Amino acid sequence: MINRAPSLRAVLILTASTAVLSACASKPVPPPEISYDTADFKAAAIEKPPEKPVKIVEVPKPLPLPGQLQPDPGKVADDKRSPEERVADANKAATQQPTRYGYVNAVQVYPFADGALYQLYAAPERVTDIALQPGEKLTSVSAGDTVRWVIGDTVSGTGDNQRTHVLVKPFAPGLSTNLVITTERRTYHLQLQSTDKTAMAAISWTYSEDQIVALRQRNAQADAVTPVASNVALENIRFRYSISGDTPPWRPTRAFDDGSKVYIEFPRPV
Repeated sequence: MINRAPSLRAVLILTASTAVLSACASKPVPPPEISYDTADFKAAAIEKPPEKPVKIVEVPKPLPLPGQLQPDPGKVADDKRSPEERVADANKAATQQPTRYGYVNAVQVYPFADGALYQLYAAPERVTDIALQPGEKLTSVSAGDTVRWVIGDTVSGTGDNQRTHVLVKPFAPGLSTNLVITTERRTYHLQLQSTDKTAMAAISWTYSEDQIVALRQRNAQADAVTPVASNVALENIRFRYSISGDTPPWRPTRAFDDGSKVYIEFPRPV
């Protein structure tokens, strides 16, 4: 009997089989443990955007430019009007008459200006209401003719919405007088005229200076620091975000999510 040495092919097959059996016999390596986010995502609610600041623009002021300056025309002609005529003309120019577009329903709304005279038409057996600004406190009421005109005052509302009303009523048509109302904020000058049947139901004013102050306060509130988000549960916040890339001035400072929305915070100037 002749013993032959194993061939090279047989040795390779035997070695590969042994390696496979060894791999199958070894203990399997478990996969790494990874924590997953919960699936309890909530629908994002659309919130009302904050009021944007109102830009307040000043009226342009004319500047003296080359060619606009003219020589002094010299002595101005003397005013030959009598003092009475000057006063009458000044009062006429300062009088604010009711206009079609100044009415809000039955209330004539005048724009308030210091020194203006506001015309009021009244009639016998009719009461005309002079409504002051809400919150304005009445100091005094003075009229030129307190015999043929009935003048009183009352209030409506409470607290900050309390409003003073001055009520006037003439005894007869064809009467004319003036009325001065003083408050802790301003002084009102009115011209009262009585007619046969035509009477204004009420008058009030708009106050441009107060509106500008209110706009400035609103702008200050809008510019104040506001929270990045509201109604966010702290236990759901996750900061597993990294910010990479360029570094422009508006580069976000951080990012996080609450399970329903992703919040990106930018620097303050942005």
